[in-house]
Amino acid sequence: MPTQEPITPAQSGASTQPLIALVPEPRGLDALAAVDGVTALLYDVRDEPPEGAEAAEVMVIPSRPVDRVLALVDRLPALRLVQTLSAGTDNWTGRLPAHVTLSNARGAHGPAVAEWAAATLLAVARDLPAFAADQAAARWNPHVAETLWDKRVLILGAGDLGVQLRARLEPFGPHITMMARHPRPGVVTMADLPALLPAQDVVALMLPLTPDTHHLADKDFLAAMKDGAILLNAARGPVVDTQALLAETRTGRLRAILDVTDPEPLPPDHPLWHTPGVLITPHVAGDVPQADARAWQVAAAQIAQYARGERPANTVS
Repeated sequence: MPTQEPITPAQSGASTQPLIALVPEPRGLDALAAVDGVTALLYDVRDEPPEGAEAAEVMVIPSRPVDRVLALVDRLPALRLVQTLSAGTDNWTGRLPAHVTLSNARGAHGPAVAEWAAATLLAVARDLPAFAADQAAARWNPHVAETLWDKRVLILGAGDLGVQLRARLEPFGPHITMMARHPRPGVVTMADLPALLPAQDVVALMLPLTPDTHHLADKDFLAAMKDGAILLNAARGPVVDTQALLAETRTGRLRAILDVTDPEPLPPDHPLWHTPGVLITPHVAGDVPQADARAWQVAAAQIAQYARGERPANTVS
């Protein structure tokens, strides 16, 4: 990743010329139409670049195929900003040319992902999967379930996803601790993890996948969690060591809620599918009808900042 400020139109002396931005879908043409000084060109990563692409300073990229996107990036000599439509950037971090700045769609998907996390936590706490199974079997089986009230919840990741989750859980009365790499008011650091982890009823992973967070939830991490605790992963699959998680959930000591897995997609014969106490959704936490429109709103705002000669707020460092 570059350490210097991105080269903006104002810095390069190109501010009187339209800024060319490549977009991978027609929605992008509409989203950027209202951004002053920007001309959007539609491209297909599977085809040759459109006429005028050699002058493009900005490229909005799809999530896949990664190899084709990277190959196209290398063919754009004027490119200075790559904008994602997702908050996660693990496929791109460290893989772009040094002169290209990476910006993500932080803020676009946080509300939907946090809503999913809150919904699934409530479902597991109130034992709704078991009640649904009883309904399917026409079985009247009343029993006492849990509550989030007065439980201890540790949210790893204090960015948009983590903050949005805290806001949605607070009305249910748990004791919430936010944890991130850097301290700030209301947020503790990862150095406090060993002391805090054993007391938590819920540990929610809402952080990016980086070399530091790969297999963060490993054998030792999971062993330190209290009996009956819930691990929720809304980050990326490899943040969790799958084999270590299987070892803890197969015995029933821990429970898990997973929107992401490693591997992904999860093969049909994978034992996680049938492990008691594990709730799995197929990477859909952010998939709501408004998701694409919101992602393009954020992308347009970042590109507008760049066009004004500013560093995009969502620059990935």
